[in-house]
Amino acid sequence: MTDLNGQRIVSQLDSDGTLTVSIEDFTLATPTGSEVVIRVEATPINPSDLGLLFGPADIANADFSGGRIVARMPDPAVRAMAARHGMAMPVGNEGAGTVIAAGEAPEAQALLGKRVTCFPGGMYATIARADAAMCLELADGISAEQGASAFVNPLTALSFTETMHHLGHKALVHTAAASNLGQMLVKICKADGIPLVNVVRSEAQVELLKGIGAEHVVDSSKESFLDDLAAAISATKATMAFDAIGGGKLVSQILSVMEQVANSGAAYSRYGSNSPKHAFIYGALDLSPTILNRNFGFVWDVSGWLLTPWMAKLGPQVVERMRRRVMAELTTTFASHYKARVTLEQALSREAALEYNARRTGEKYLIVPNG
Repeated sequence: MTDLNGQRIVSQLDSDGTLTVSIEDFTLATPTGSEVVIRVEATPINPSDLGLLFGPADIANADFSGGRIVARMPDPAVRAMAARHGMAMPVGNEGAGTVIAAGEAPEAQALLGKRVTCFPGGMYATIARADAAMCLELADGISAEQGASAFVNPLTALSFTETMHHLGHKALVHTAAASNLGQMLVKICKADGIPLVNVVRSEAQVELLKGIGAEHVVDSSKESFLDDLAAAISATKATMAFDAIGGGKLVSQILSVMEQVANSGAAYSRYGSNSPKHAFIYGALDLSPTILNRNFGFVWDVSGWLLTPWMAKLGPQVVERMRRRVMAELTTTFASHYKARVTLEQALSREAALEYNARRTGEKYLIVPNG
């Protein structure tokens, strides 16, 4: 009988504001029906995982003794997260590994012994449970590391373009564009003929994206940023933006430039242009307030964007088409790159935690739970 005892990283927030991230022993019940158990071989640390793992807790001043992290959560966050008080919550949205146990359903049995990628949650663990329907079998020759990030970033990047089509826009602006996700979006838009404006934060990132075929890349650290952004938006006619930053004034600047371009040569109207402008905030690299200076007319929208609800809105046919594309281009368009590989224990070290929690572009970590 297969041993279903394992270890996993859990994050617990108590009502007094103490956040404890630790490794616990656990046992999975024998899978039934369409359930499978996966020996996890690789699982990435995505920004979406950090929201549950640490949130806005003060990790810089945390206690890193005894193989765990104990930190203080800000009072507003403690109140906002009251529903999770006292719960040791497993972390890790996606990953890849080998199916070591399966329920009696044919679709589960068909995966036994196969290497799969999946998105079930609780993947920062030596073993994890998933439904067979959530698993995609990796082709021969594809490693767990290559398949570990097959869901969050690839499906997010593809869903950006599908959201654009769904809402009737023709071109995009993307911020923090040198990330793994941003590089995927560059390749998608180049292949699909979608005009794309990439906003980055350094000249090195400009060169990185231009090296993979990006045409319009603007550096927000330059004094000429707004003029450069205006030129790029004028060239692409982009009216939709996806922002990974969240806080600060960048979204407002993008909408203002979109309005400036739309009004170029038009007659004056105190209501602004009729050009629809939509900015989606999908990340929180900056946790400060989002500042909107209302100088972009009245035909605009700023809203949040989350992958799972948008996949539901796009529908199963679109999602299946996206999944097929990811599998076909897993080592090309959707290849991910990692700064470091760590075990479960190493992921809770001060050095690693401060590095990956900084969320610096191009410095993604990969957990290898079984070494």
